[in-house]
Parts: sequence; C-alpha cells; structure tokens
Amino acid sequence: MIKTFFYLKSDKQNNEGESPIYAKIKLQGKTSTLRTGKFISKERWEFTNKLKNTLRLNTEKNIKLAIDLLESKIDDTYYKLSKISPETSLLDVKNKLNGKTSKTDEIDVIKLFEKHNNFFKSKFEAGERSKASLVKYNRVKDLLSQYIKLKYGKTSFNIIDIDTQFIYNLESYLRYESTYRGKIGIGHNTVVKYFRALKTICKYGIRYKMITTNPFLEYNERLKVKEAVFLTKDELERIEDKVFSTERLNRVKDVFLFSCYTSYAPVDVENLTHNNLVKDSDDSLWIKTTRHKTKIKSNVPVLPPVKRIIDKYAYLDNDKILPIISNQKVNEYLKEIADLCQIDKKLTHYVARHTFATTVTLGNGVAIENVSSMMGHTKISTTQHYAKILDINVKKDMNKLIQKFA
Repeated sequence: MIKTFFYLKSDKQNNEGESPIYAKIKLQGKTSTLRTGKFISKERWEFTNKLKNTLRLNTEKNIKLAIDLLESKIDDTYYKLSKISPETSLLDVKNKLNGKTSKTDEIDVIKLFEKHNNFFKSKFEAGERSKASLVKYNRVKDLLSQYIKLKYGKTSFNIIDIDTQFIYNLESYLRYESTYRGKIGIGHNTVVKYFRALKTICKYGIRYKMITTNPFLEYNERLKVKEAVFLTKDELERIEDKVFSTERLNRVKDVFLFSCYTSYAPVDVENLTHNNLVKDSDDSLWIKTTRHKTKIKSNVPVLPPVKRIIDKYAYLDNDKILPIISNQKVNEYLKEIADLCQIDKKLTHYVARHTFATTVTLGNGVAIENVSSMMGHTKISTTQHYAKILDINVKKDMNKLIQKFA
C-alpha cells in the first residue's frame, strides 16, 4: 500500500521567509520525495501541527486543500497503475504524476558517476576546475563502489533503488567502516562534503535528463564549525624574527609569511608571476589576480613584509614571485618551524589565511567587507568563518562606550 507524508524543508526559504512543503511517498519499503509547490513559515507549520489543527487563515486552508488533493491524486494514481500491473513501482507512480512515461531513473549509479567524473575531468583539463575537486569526485565514486560491493555483493546499483535506508547505511559505512591508507573511518565534516558531492553528481544527471530524481536530497546533515587556528601578533613576529640554519626552512617561512600578509591559498601563491604586480595611479604596488578556486578577482595591496619577500626572490629566472614548494612539503616543514619558534599550534598553509583575516586585517581595523574582497570570498559569512573577533578589538569598542557612560 502506498503512503504519503508531508514535511517542511526548513533549511530552505523563499524571499518571504517561508519554507517549501514536500511530500514523502513510501511504497514497498522504498521512499521518494515530491515537491508540492506550497510554502509556509516554520512557525505556522509547527503551530498548526503540520496543518492538522483547525485552520483560520485562508492561505493555510488553501495549502491544506492542495496537499490533500495531492495525496488523493497519489493514491488514485497508484490504484489505477496497480490495476494494470501488480509490479507498479514508486518510479512508475512519480512518472505518471509528472506526466512522464520513460524510466529515466533506471540507470546504474556508478555509471552516472563515471559520466560525471569524465565530464569534470575535461573541465579540469581545460583549466576550469581544480585538481583537488577531481580527486574528491573520484574518491567518492570509489567509496560508493566499495560500499555497494561489500553490502550488496554487486558491482552496479540502480539509482531508483537508493532509499533512505541505503543513504544512512552508507553514512554509517563511511564514518565507521571505510578504510583509507590504514585509517578506519572518516570524520563528520568530510562525510558531509562527500554527500554534497553525491548530490551534485545527481544534479548533473537530472540536468542531462539521465535521471529525474535526486535520492541524496534526503541527507541533510550539516558541517560542524571548527575553531579557526590563527597566529597571534606575537607568534607571527616570532616566525618573522627567526633565522633558520637550513635554506628549506627559510624558504617555507617566506612562503608562509607571504600568505599571512596576502591571504593567498597555496595554489594561488604557486601561480603568481611578476605580471601580477601592478602599480596604481598613486604609485602603490598591488597584487592583482583571480582566485583559482572561486574564479573571483582579488586585489591585495603589497604590505612592507610582502615587498621584502618579493625583493628577496627577485633573482628567480622563471618569472615566479616565490619559489615553488608543494603544499605537502610546506605543511611538513611548518611543523618544524612551529617547534623551533615554540608555537603550540598545528601550523598548515591555511593557518596563514586565518591569520590574514584575523590578526593582520580585522585586528588592525580593516572592515570585514574589504577583507572579504581581498580573500576572494563571495559571501561575508565565509569570511566570518576565517576571521575571529579579537579581545583587543572588543576592548577598544567597549572603552568608547565606557567614555560615553562616564
């Protein structure tokens, strides 16, 4: 027997602050979702007990009538199809409701991944996507293949057979059973990012009309916000003042400090050449480039510590601003630098970006809108994750307030 439940997708909202109502259809142990086209605020949805209480607002009465009619239509569609064929599936019902007759969802999910990843590879080769993203998508495909082979004994799996149980069993497998380089299990945030990749690949399949539904929309776990690691003014000065006995550590130190004062990610630093150095009408020197990850233009003024580093490597004959060192080596040598400078923090290249956002810019009164622009972010909320409010800034602002009350 087919069953229909209605729920609110509260993580999405329209311009009026209302969330969409979805129908969840269950048949033969499988579930699927359907848009109702109706919206309501989370407060009213909860206040009316999912529109089950006596309704007084005409808009809510109309919404209730619409979803009741949809439920009746789902029941009626299933009844008519099952009379013709006892093998009627959830896909048959959805296709009928959507006016479709082709079984486009009957495709092997691994083949869908292969099509997407080949397409993504061509975009990477054209310089439109990053290598890290390509590696991530291939990793997700491999993990999904391992899961299907281990749990179902198959090398293929029909996408229409992916239900809620499949999805959350997959999550459990990734978090507690999967193995990679001798390590068992994957952290929460990485699992969430992998599921985002799964959703993205299914969106690709829908766009090219290979499938009609995205089963991974059922998964709605969110990233856990981690405390950003950044260097304080004192720690930054300790690294600047330290002269190391080996050339490799001095070079890594320079690359790291360059990022601390410019916010550039490793791949951006590697791509910078002297053509990116531009003087404005006031004869001030800027670094002008496009961020590799977001493809957003990013202009950063050259601060005195950056100018000293650039001048130090002016002898390079490959037109690069800095010596090229792999991100892996940078992170490896930064551990040594942290020890030698007596810094009890796990230093990575990305600590430099957090340091730029917090200590170098916001800590010196630069507006967060300007920091966001220099870092190549599309949203202020992204910058807020990188940048932390410093106690010294709070103290300055509160001192102004104290003076007003005095």
